[in-house]
Amino acid sequence: MFRYFPTNYVWNLSVDLAIEMGARLGEIEEMCAPLQEAAKQPDAAGTQAFRETWSKMADKLCGLAEEDEAAGRLFSAGEKYNRAATYYLTCERLQAHGAPGREALYQRFLQTFARGIALSKENCERVEIPYEGKHISGLYVRAEGVEGPAPILVQVNGLDSTKEMKYRVGLPAWLAKRGVSSLIIDQPGTGEALRLHGLTARYDSEHWASRVVDWLETRAEIDAKRIGLEGVSLGGYYCPRAVAFEPRFACGVVWGANHDWRDVQKRRLEKEGNFPVPHYWAHVQWVWGAKDMDEFMTIAEQVHLDGVLDRIKVPFLVTHGEKDSQIPLKWAHRTYEQLVNSPKRELKIFTDREGGVQHSSFDNSINAGQYIADWVAETLGGRTA
Repeated sequence: MFRYFPTNYVWNLSVDLAIEMGARLGEIEEMCAPLQEAAKQPDAAGTQAFRETWSKMADKLCGLAEEDEAAGRLFSAGEKYNRAATYYLTCERLQAHGAPGREALYQRFLQTFARGIALSKENCERVEIPYEGKHISGLYVRAEGVEGPAPILVQVNGLDSTKEMKYRVGLPAWLAKRGVSSLIIDQPGTGEALRLHGLTARYDSEHWASRVVDWLETRAEIDAKRIGLEGVSLGGYYCPRAVAFEPRFACGVVWGANHDWRDVQKRRLEKEGNFPVPHYWAHVQWVWGAKDMDEFMTIAEQVHLDGVLDRIKVPFLVTHGEKDSQIPLKWAHRTYEQLVNSPKRELKIFTDREGGVQHSSFDNSINAGQYIADWVAETLGGRTA
């Protein structure tokens, strides 16, 4: 794990995620060098300082991109907008719920991301799936070199990630090369669903996952018999739960098992394990729509997989980092052990040899991610060469 800030796990996590999304080290140095003292400050003061330096870099890149556009250099402009979007998102993610200017910063991020995708001519299309009178937004990446309906892997967030983060880390591109399409969504409790539409998380993830499958079944270019589901971090709970109760999924993958999130919350109350974001307890109450800690802990009691996984009768891959400091490795073993009716279950622990040993491989995602891509391609009928 790259530790720019020796005493601040949450900030190091953010920097490492930005690197995985394509940040440049020279720009990271320029943004982070002034923040060494701020990294030791309380959340409110520290995150404001982080926001100022990272958004300043993003603003600069947008200005440079505008100059490229004026000169007709659209690919160069797109690349700069892409990095600017990563920097806007990285600092937005650290802000407290309700922090002044947070929603405007998020809107700026969405606009910048969309502009970068368009100018870069990337294989990525924004889609909207009707849900509860509102919609679930997604990024749709088409399989490459496929004639006829293609298999697809739906990919869902964890507690605090977004569809754009998952897209930039690279799994959709690795799958497209293997002949598998991707749909990366902001499910309730994450991204646009939470920030712009007030859709909070729910333990019965099949409720929204089934609507996503309904939508995919209307797409002629998708093989409805080959729809898989993958979840990262807290998605390591959402995904198995949805696959267990939605039999139309053809396989499941967790990138970081999260078998018993209720227990994780109890341990965090006792100061065990690392938090993924500042203002953690306020954040989880916002995500789950809880009015206070008592209500949140009552909700959390339902967020576990015991008594659920024997319903899964399709192939399933469980992955976990050997040195995960957020979610103990024992929960990956528990998930695997309870997949008793999966015809093809596999447990893959990422070690120092291949990298990706931290939570959901945020420290080095490429080997872990391509392992997942190969498994999905082999399972859904894609290609690995």
